[in-house]
Amino acid sequence: VQLQASGGGLVQAGGSLRLSCAASGRTFSSYAMGWFRQAPGEEREFVAVISASGGSTYYADSVKGRFTISRDNAKNTMYLQMNSLKPEDTAVYYCAASNLFGATATYRYNFWGQGTLVTVSS
Repeated sequence: VQLQASGGGLVQAGGSLRLSCAASGRTFSSYAMGWFRQAPGEEREFVAVISASGGSTYYADSVKGRFTISRDNAKNTMYLQMNSLKPEDTAVYYCAASNLFGATATYRYNFWGQGTLVTVSS
C-alpha cells in the first residue's frame, strides 16, 4: 500500500489542524494505521494508532485528550484531528500501516508515507 500524508502547516499554540493520510490499493482496510512524528534532532515517536476496522484506538500519553485518530475505509483515508496544539507538537508527522494493532515501535510498520510538517508557534 502507498501512503500520502497531507494537511500540515503553521498554526498558533492552542489552534487545531487535521492531517490526512490517503492510501492507494485495495488492502487499506486490512491494516492497522498509525501516526508518528519526528522533531528536529529527535527520534521518530509514536503518536496514535487505529485498528483496521476503526473500532479501536490507542494514543501516546503526550497527545491523549487532544488528538483524535479516525479512518474512512470507503475513502482509503486516515485522519488525525489535532486540537489544543502546543509548540512541542512541532514535528514532521508520518502515517504508516501495520499488520499489528497497538504497535508503537516503528519496526512494526510495513509501509510509510512521506511526512507532513506541522509547526506550532508560541
